[in-house]
Amino acid sequence: MCILDSKKEKEKLIIIKTTIMKTNKLITLALSFMALIAVTSCVEDDDYTVPVSHGAEENAALQLLLSQIEQNTVQLVSIEEVKSMYDSSDELPFEVDTDIVVKGYVSSSDATGNFFKEFYLQDAPENPTHGLQVIMSTSDTYNKYNKGREVYIKLKDLFIGETRVGNGVTSIGGGTESDQYGTTVTAITNSQESTKMLRSSTTETLIPLNLSFSDVTSDHIGIFVQFNDVEFADDLAGKRYFDPTQDYDTQRTLQACNGFDYSEFILETSAFSSFKNELLPTLNGSIAGVVTKNFTGDTILLALNTTDDVIFDNTRCSVLDINDFSVTYEEDFEGFGSYTAEGWTNVNISGSSTDWFVSGFNNNDYSRISAYNSGNAEADVWLVTPAIDLGTNTDNLLAFDLEVAYSNGIILSAYISTDFTGDPETATWEPLNAQIPYGPTNGFSGLAPVSAIDISSYDGNVHIGFFYEGSDPSATTRYHIDNLQVLSN
Repeated sequence: MCILDSKKEKEKLIIIKTTIMKTNKLITLALSFMALIAVTSCVEDDDYTVPVSHGAEENAALQLLLSQIEQNTVQLVSIEEVKSMYDSSDELPFEVDTDIVVKGYVSSSDATGNFFKEFYLQDAPENPTHGLQVIMSTSDTYNKYNKGREVYIKLKDLFIGETRVGNGVTSIGGGTESDQYGTTVTAITNSQESTKMLRSSTTETLIPLNLSFSDVTSDHIGIFVQFNDVEFADDLAGKRYFDPTQDYDTQRTLQACNGFDYSEFILETSAFSSFKNELLPTLNGSIAGVVTKNFTGDTILLALNTTDDVIFDNTRCSVLDINDFSVTYEEDFEGFGSYTAEGWTNVNISGSSTDWFVSGFNNNDYSRISAYNSGNAEADVWLVTPAIDLGTNTDNLLAFDLEVAYSNGIILSAYISTDFTGDPETATWEPLNAQIPYGPTNGFSGLAPVSAIDISSYDGNVHIGFFYEGSDPSATTRYHIDNLQVLSN
């Protein structure tokens, strides 16, 4: 209902009503119509108070909530804490029974139809670390929960869980429902929204979190991110964002040049998006969107808010040609003696029994490690190459094959040192951008090349170090390293 702003306008309305009572039916209908126009033609002051009366109530409710937070009668919790309340292994949504509130910034927008009856929150407008999904009963949420809007959600009597059992996307919902697959959260009702969800007057400009494809983990779901120096796959020239032969969503492959091959990521577009028929750009550049998952939850994806966030105006990249490089150092672990005899360093700095060792399968040997069944609370293990002389070559690349098995987290990383003398704890280690994949949770990925790593900024003698940070039972991912090469041009 629109509120008339002045006493004079209210008096006019009284006169109109009085006149209506004294006139015939025709005049009554006419004046009623005029009064309706007068009442409904008031214009709201801004897009925050929608409508004005609801905005005033919402503003007052938010001020009360902020006062309660300040007085510590209501606790403000982080998005990370909210996500930790749901134990997906139980497959039962968590009903919040305490007066806690979560604050976040809207990272998604359904203005183009690429999101539906949902929006995502991230924990900061810049350098966010966690995000989550909010399930709504209505569409066109951007009219109220616009991108960048600061939102407070009173969690008591709401539920934290998943909209599809096992999809790995933590969601806030208003209720639950169960079927033969388990129990999931349902949408926040309009009634719940009016009392549980409060906007502040703040709308921040979100600074996208710059990541490479390999940096993305499930912790980034719901976060507005940006990939730079990427392009659509070569075979997508002339294609559109959506494939009309599909029913609901189309996945398109993004690629980035990484040494001798491409790294890849998936962009998903809804059949209901307003930009679905736009042609995919053919050049290289940056793309920003929200990290999500596909319907079944087995693939991490990027979803666009708008194609305005796709800026491809650079020349397409080119992968390197291995024929232009010579081998400076290589190790395939065939006929390999002990690590000590071969000049390698294998040391567990946590003092437990887990170590690297050479193993083999199908007539192929490799270096292997896993903390599985070790009983070690910590298994921090270094595997360091002999000294590798890079000389003064212009271009130097590190390449190796990796197999991941029974993954329960990425716990392997690669480093380089120019001052290693035998003790990894006294050396200076600089991280390398090794794109370590997750791998299967129940089985083996097979040996596959890790994208070549540029180490051209180094010269002289260097050591490459692989650091495994395991613990049984929480971090026991198994790794096989093979065919390590340093290539120079």
